Amino acid sequence: MRNKALQLLDEKFGKDTLIALATCDNNIPTVRIVNSYYENGCFYTVTHNSTAKMKQTEKNPIVSICSEQWFTAQGTAENLGYVCDSKNQELADKLRKVFAEWYYNGHTNEADPNTCILCIHLTKGVLYHNGERFEINF
Repeated sequence: MRNKALQLLDEKFGKDTLIALATCDNNIPTVRIVNSYYENGCFYTVTHNSTAKMKQTEKNPIVSICSEQWFTAQGTAENLGYVCDSKNQELADKLRKVFAEWYYNGHTNEADPNTCILCIHLTKGVLYHNGERFEINF
């Protein structure tokens, strides 16, 4: 059952996908839509250190996500650092391809060292697919 759920996550989210990302600052929740990519229990997005989501996850890394694909989850956010850092090269190359439709349209400035990769390490989630409910512990 778990393997089927993980396979479904790969199929549904192993591409450029919009998710709602919820953070919390001083007990006030904030939700925004982000482009994301799922792989091996994590969602990845390219963002900037100056954004509210990055400032909020620095203070409190516990986040929630949801999608129109009948998936909700909780996890821990981690700033992986500058998108062009050598340690991020393989992942950044993958994200550039996944996000190719919009990545170079002026939204992402790789020359700015504050352009970073946000990783959401999922801890648990619920996926619905064709009438089946999958509870997933990552």
